[in-house]
Amino acid sequence: MTAATEMTETMDIVLIDKDVKARAAAVAAEAGVSLDTFIRDAILDKLDEAEEDAAFAQLAEERWQEVQDTGLTVAWDEARGWLEARARGENPPRPTGRRLAR
Repeated sequence: MTAATEMTETMDIVLIDKDVKARAAAVAAEAGVSLDTFIRDAILDKLDEAEEDAAFAQLAEERWQEVQDTGLTVAWDEARGWLEARARGENPPRPTGRRLAR
């Protein structure tokens, strides 16, 4: 089964305002792709973005939980200095975590 056949078998209808459809059609034509391809790619891009945002939020929650569990943090000045050194191609030692001041 080809991708085109599979898409046809699982086709759903999405209602789009006329002005949005016209804008999308103009951009699709400029890009040299069909309106269907443009809309499908836009949906996939938005899905990827939402999934990446959710993964980032989950990672932030896990790291915040680690800070709460251990009480260890790195001061921004130390972290920034480390990041800047790395950006210059240096290989500085990682900053050491310290207890969170309360």
